[in-house]
Amino acid sequence: MRIDIVTIFPKMFEPVLNESILKRAQNKGKVKIYIHNLRDYSEDKHKKVDDRPFGGGSGMVMRPEPIFKAVETIKSCLPDAKTKVILLSPQGKILTQKLARRLTRYRNLILICGHYEGVDERVRQCLVDTEVSIGDYILTGGEVPAMVLIDCIVRLLPGVLGDKNSLHFESFEDNLLEYPQYTRPAFFRGLKVPAILLSGDHKRIEEWRRVQAIKITRRKRPDLLKKYKITARGGKDG
Repeated sequence: MRIDIVTIFPKMFEPVLNESILKRAQNKGKVKIYIHNLRDYSEDKHKKVDDRPFGGGSGMVMRPEPIFKAVETIKSCLPDAKTKVILLSPQGKILTQKLARRLTRYRNLILICGHYEGVDERVRQCLVDTEVSIGDYILTGGEVPAMVLIDCIVRLLPGVLGDKNSLHFESFEDNLLEYPQYTRPAFFRGLKVPAILLSGDHKRIEEWRRVQAIKITRRKRPDLLKKYKITARGGKDG
């Protein structure tokens, strides 16, 4: 996969992209990430990328010309046509694990980081394929949401995580929160690890974990249980 980021704050990404799983994924060749400074595509002598909104109002709006030019330039370098242009925006679809999985099907993602009071509407109308939001709250710009989206997608790519089973048992994979996790020591400050986890009976352990995941989800995120139906046999009804 290739991910191109269009931003006016390229330095924000360097510490995040060069650490942990994202760094290892790039070193393994599972993903290539390119950062583009939007100001490099501005034809203004001062490299300005924003202007006052027509009709008045507070703040500034990002101009369409540099954004169009940036995306079109990036697309001209992509050999594969399977490209998705994404605007990080409060108006977008809420990021979920399901959405992240769908986005892994694309060979190329172009992420546009909005800023100021937003982008010129013509960017949405003619350039963007979809908009993504990481939650119902306001951030300074699209850079942090872009980092969240990249992290969420990259770890789903085949071969990125060492344990292929770890993805399946994570929170939200089955619309359930994750079951409780324990490690050594088995006895700590009067607190014991559940005996079932020390039994070596993997079938019973799996059943226990599933029951615990349902209990935790019911207590903390009951809304998720609407998407998870328990059959009479205890399986998941899709």
